[in-house]
Amino acid sequence: MALLTPEQALERILDVVKPLAAEKVPIDEALGRALSDDVVANRTLPPHDNSAMDGFAVRSADVHQGAVTLSVIGTLFAGDKPTLKVAAGQAVRIMTGAPMPEGADAVVMQEKVTVTNNGVTLTGPVTPRLNVRNHGEDASAGQILLKASTALGVPEAAQLWAQGLTHVSVSRRPQVALVSSGDELCGITDAPHGRIVDTNSPALAAAVRRAGGVPTLLGIAADTLPSVTALVAKGLDHDVLLTSAGVSVGEKDFARDAFAALGVEASFWKVGIKPGKPLAFGTRGNTLVFGLPGNPASSLVSFELFVRPALRRLMGRTDLEPQRMPARSASPYVKPAGIRHFVRVRGVWRDGELWAEPLTSQTSGAWASTQGATHLMVVRENVTQVIVGDKVELIAASWVA
Repeated sequence: MALLTPEQALERILDVVKPLAAEKVPIDEALGRALSDDVVANRTLPPHDNSAMDGFAVRSADVHQGAVTLSVIGTLFAGDKPTLKVAAGQAVRIMTGAPMPEGADAVVMQEKVTVTNNGVTLTGPVTPRLNVRNHGEDASAGQILLKASTALGVPEAAQLWAQGLTHVSVSRRPQVALVSSGDELCGITDAPHGRIVDTNSPALAAAVRRAGGVPTLLGIAADTLPSVTALVAKGLDHDVLLTSAGVSVGEKDFARDAFAALGVEASFWKVGIKPGKPLAFGTRGNTLVFGLPGNPASSLVSFELFVRPALRRLMGRTDLEPQRMPARSASPYVKPAGIRHFVRVRGVWRDGELWAEPLTSQTSGAWASTQGATHLMVVRENVTQVIVGDKVELIAASWVA
């Protein structure tokens, strides 16, 4: 059977992912999630025309090509009420954010005027609305301020706060269970006695948090079917279950057997990528089940390409896949045809171009082969050689500090 391409695998995953139920939370807890409903503005902002500069509010019709001196009739600060009225030949000293006085339609910045005993001298021409922030340019009462499915970043949160809102309705954060398996593994604080510390689960938990999910580490299963099945069963009451290791073809790889025994409906096993080929995905009810490879680099790359987009959709996001960008290869790279490689690289800017520097090691079994990588360089199935200077595609890595 032909291996799935990354696009085919991701399509199968996303086809069964729906945004989670909405909850109303404080706005600062909603960052990274998407709105469940449209938000309608109840305030017009700014509430009046105001100055974008420190300077002088003038009538543009008074300022022609030559120099003109205007009498200054007062000063307005931010927060003042616009009680002054500007007539022909007059100006008002005005600060950034102060309301525009009646009659004035432009602001000349203070660096472009000369203050004299008789007033203020400036040269034209001055166009209408110069350095003026328009009434309602940020929001108008009654308009849709932010549409449903809008992802909340800092600017969107600020817009909501400006409307006097403190809470907002967003998809809840996905609850993600994590299970590692392997007789060779021990916990971080355990005495090793020849074993190795399970780093996959805490590392993937950190990636889950970065993606907006809430991780729960269920522990390490022994290399027996009953042990793996018991921990997998605990994870199936979460929105997402991530297992690490046990999805290949070894005599003690029991993850897929455990999935089947617990009624997980398998969607696929194996994707045509390196690292991360032995990836399994299925569902039981509303739970998404990912069987990730045991090698550290493979598990992290698989998470980046497949799990993170699913978590984003669960949170109502529509921008699911990582950012892609063009670059040039700084080193040669050779591979056989057949599957797609995702090469861990460091992106470096040189003379206005992004260059991809592959890490010295590309082994799947060591964190050192991922540490320092800022991007994944995509080397497609039919490409067997990349030479220095070749145009390549990079995927930004979300694990970067």
